[in-house]
Amino acid sequence: MSITSTAISDSSLRPIVSLPRFDRPTYLMCSPEWYDVDYVINPWMAGNLHRPSRDLAFAQWKALHNELQRIADVRLIHGQQGAPDMVFVGHSAVVQHGIAALSSFAHPQRQAEEKHLRRWFESAGFLVWETPRETAFEGEGDALFNAEGNHLWAAHGVRTCLQSHRHVADAWHAGVTSLHLVDPRFYHLDTCFVPLSGGCLLYFPGAFDKPSRAKIEAAYSPERRIAVTEAEATRFACNVINVGNEIILGTTGTGLAGRLEAWGYNVTQVNLSEFIRGGGSAKALALRLSDSRITHQLTSHSAE
Repeated sequence: MSITSTAISDSSLRPIVSLPRFDRPTYLMCSPEWYDVDYVINPWMAGNLHRPSRDLAFAQWKALHNELQRIADVRLIHGQQGAPDMVFVGHSAVVQHGIAALSSFAHPQRQAEEKHLRRWFESAGFLVWETPRETAFEGEGDALFNAEGNHLWAAHGVRTCLQSHRHVADAWHAGVTSLHLVDPRFYHLDTCFVPLSGGCLLYFPGAFDKPSRAKIEAAYSPERRIAVTEAEATRFACNVINVGNEIILGTTGTGLAGRLEAWGYNVTQVNLSEFIRGGGSAKALALRLSDSRITHQLTSHSAE
């Protein structure tokens, strides 16, 4: 992995700091040694208390790590005892231009992760953008940049509050479009909505209220919207990692991979069944560190 630095200063005349800048797609993953379903804070956890197999979960996580490492650099943070959901590091922050807007988790069970994540980002040289405790916000779980990296899509209604959207977008002086989630099964935006390289969108329309669907349809023309079925959505079909032309997703048991390939993407499926028990899949297990324009740069052909 190659990292260079860029110098910035703000209007308060604080000392100039160097922020990390990645010249190739780069992600953060968290090791799963403490992963389990110890409590219920989303519908997927219900009925799955202590059911995940540690050995199988680690094997599935390693398979995802290997596939992601094939197309991107991967940095690691160690999981911590008492923070079983820390493996879902995609919920920990939103990162762009060396700034990490850290999560302020809604549930006390996940708040234990925050100090470990803050320490990692600070030690890695990122500028940390804090979110007030009373303003619930859950990272890329509920706020995703478009592929160009100049606009945020953010969700509210289940885990992230509407008031956080403008605060988080201000970290980059970016525009933000707020969407309302209305189905508790899709408790995070990344379970039902993902902007893809090449200007396409993969989403489940049924997760949103009517005004939100209108916003989505105004931004993406019909020929750029890839809608998944409810059966696919409940297999976390939208919780994908997209690097350039490559898409990594959990197995759906449907023809979704073929449909995405018809749009010009190279698709890899990884069985992540043990993590679905906890309410996450591929995207939730990896956090983008490189800028969107680096991560989503098409390398050989555009989606058609």
